[in-house]
Amino acid sequence: MTSSEIKRILYGSPLAQPRTAKFTIAVLLVLVLISSYTLFTSFQEKVTSPAGLQVLATAFFWSALFSTGTIVILWFLDRREPESRWLYAIAFLWGAFIATGIALPFNQIIISTIADWVNAHPAVKDYLGANAGFKIAAPIAGPLVEEITKGAGVLLLFMLLKSEFDDARDGFIYGALIGAGFNFLESVHYIVSEYAKWGYAPWLLHIGGRHALFGLTGHALYTGIFGLFLGWSRQTTRTWWRYLAPMVGWLLGFSAHFSQNIGMLLGVLEQRASGAAVSAVETPPPGLNPDGVPFWINWVFISGAYVVKFWLFLLLVGFLLWRSGVWERRVIREELADESEPVITSAEYEGVKRDRIFKTRRIPGYDRRTSTAIVRAQNELAFRKWRVEQQGQDVNADALVASWRDTLGHLRGRQEAIAG
Repeated sequence: MTSSEIKRILYGSPLAQPRTAKFTIAVLLVLVLISSYTLFTSFQEKVTSPAGLQVLATAFFWSALFSTGTIVILWFLDRREPESRWLYAIAFLWGAFIATGIALPFNQIIISTIADWVNAHPAVKDYLGANAGFKIAAPIAGPLVEEITKGAGVLLLFMLLKSEFDDARDGFIYGALIGAGFNFLESVHYIVSEYAKWGYAPWLLHIGGRHALFGLTGHALYTGIFGLFLGWSRQTTRTWWRYLAPMVGWLLGFSAHFSQNIGMLLGVLEQRASGAAVSAVETPPPGLNPDGVPFWINWVFISGAYVVKFWLFLLLVGFLLWRSGVWERRVIREELADESEPVITSAEYEGVKRDRIFKTRRIPGYDRRTSTAIVRAQNELAFRKWRVEQQGQDVNADALVASWRDTLGHLRGRQEAIAG
């Protein structure tokens, strides 16, 4: 990352103040130490043999592979105004190593507390069967604790990096990245936990299931919804919605997570209501290829099942992402209309007007790298101008606006020097 990129990312950020930056770094270091200790201790308890270590390594590989698919999809959604790769890494690592490590002990406290309560009430235990405490605790602990620890990361990015958090799409990208990071490590944790318990790794359940549709029906969806509404609050001009949208988004993300975790409990209650008995013995999870069906075929069917289950949330996200794309193209079109060379040529502006939902414009006569850089700088300039105007400030006096204009002049000059 160049010094100019760092200055742009920190422009208007509290982190530009040395005291705030030092305090933030200190807090992050404490969180990293706590999370590292929690995760290391948990993995150490479960990985106790060379075979277990091999399962751990394999789990990391497959979880990373599917998580890469999630990131590629998010990068495509973010193509019009891509965020810094460093911010991608920060968001993903927050989900993987801070949100998981902080959530783990709180989840365990809630689960053990409810398990103790169930053990003190034999009638409840008999009615719900094996693992009764977990069936009750799962829809409480997971959605509540995990959506707070993941959501805290999105909120920090929102508050500390204002120049990089423009709209609903940015919010979804950051939220989904944090969710993807959480899903990456949680999948590994569950696999080694099940291996330690049953003597085999249920790959289909914790890789196929947790990474269904490349994770976009799991944690990436839940936290992505919160980020989406948080970003919406930044792009809206309605004061009341600016404050209400984040709360609505968090509750929707919580609801999606809750609807997933309560499935086991609802299944038992439905079974009991029909008069069927519930086993008091815990059933082992399915292995890699139940009924001889290949893993990839099962993964496709599981993905389809989750799409059906979360269709309302997916439809909402799809609609809002589409609307954010319409908003982005409108802002770019309107804010670049009064610009001239070297910011944008008349021919390039015609390309702006022709831009569509799945179309990524190119700058004729430039190599691919320079063309991409020019398009990004033009789009960043447009969003910054819009933000400054909404704040009632002078666009031409804004340092970030001037910086993007200078960048465009430099990019064109560099290309002319190469051509010459």
